[in-house]
Amino acid sequence: MNIAFLITAVAMVAVALAAVLLPLLRHGRHSGRSRGVFLLALAVAFILPLSAGLLYLTVGTPAALNPVATQDGQPANLEQALVELRSHLQQQPDDLQGWLLLAQTSAMLRQPADARDAFDQVLRLDPNNAEAMVGWAENDSMTRDDHRIEGRALELLQRAVQMHPDSQRGLWLLGISQFQAGEYNHAAETWRLLQPQLEPGSTVAKAVAEQIAMADARAGNAPATASSTAAVAPAGAALQVQVELAPELKDKVVAGDVLFVYARAESGPPMPLAVARLDPGQLPVTVTLTDAMAMMPQMKLSSAARVFVGARISHSGQPVAEAGDLEGDAGVVPVDSKAPIEIRIDKVH
Repeated sequence: MNIAFLITAVAMVAVALAAVLLPLLRHGRHSGRSRGVFLLALAVAFILPLSAGLLYLTVGTPAALNPVATQDGQPANLEQALVELRSHLQQQPDDLQGWLLLAQTSAMLRQPADARDAFDQVLRLDPNNAEAMVGWAENDSMTRDDHRIEGRALELLQRAVQMHPDSQRGLWLLGISQFQAGEYNHAAETWRLLQPQLEPGSTVAKAVAEQIAMADARAGNAPATASSTAAVAPAGAALQVQVELAPELKDKVVAGDVLFVYARAESGPPMPLAVARLDPGQLPVTVTLTDAMAMMPQMKLSSAARVFVGARISHSGQPVAEAGDLEGDAGVVPVDSKAPIEIRIDKVH
């Protein structure tokens, strides 16, 4: 394989990782609560692509990645290398390590749908590949607007953890799935299995202890240890939201509708940082959005400085907006706002 190409690819990988992960690390430092999670993500992001690449060089078909030389003799870029890899996989669809390399690279480049498809090919060739199970579940969640881990993704995670109880990423994601489903006791239990694998006192260990404490709090349990208590941050953000329905839309509310009151980051993923699920029959209603209403433990209301606050009456019962849903919003507000936020649901999606 062309050494210049390897150097170029490594440099581009480093730049891509820095562009994606350094802002996350800075965000973790500012929030004071989730830095360990991002450090864990940083370690995983560096180690997995590197190990996949080395493994492919050892047992795969690295000649397929030889770059197409330009007229001045310089190697092609990473995009061209991926084209070459995909072309190789079309000709040799049973190259397990090639699919694994494509999956890890696509995940690194924040192309979750492509990564999930590549992990699917790995599972086709090796149904018991735990790394592919975890990778499929993680990237499937990234393709969804609500980032939920359920269905096949949950089944794969459960199998992966059963096969490899020491799978740190598998345990972390399985706990997130349980937390999303409201199974807070199970989430805490799963994350406790992760704790012995972490260096005591490390930032990652403290971050996991914090999530366990949050799950215990949601389940109504007392913190299990003094260290868990110490890991819990202050009460966090809280926004009081007053919601009313415009009289002209009252006849559009039918039995089975669900009212969602939510706050999401001013910019970034559309998944709410806090969401309350209510019966529209309660309108007008006042609800307080807090960190305890996070859909994922590492993405909480207090992790943002400013949030978009809205309310939606969903006919399907799902949080993702659909045609015919009734909506209203208060726009973007500071997350430390103390004044009540007023929303009037007066629009049809």
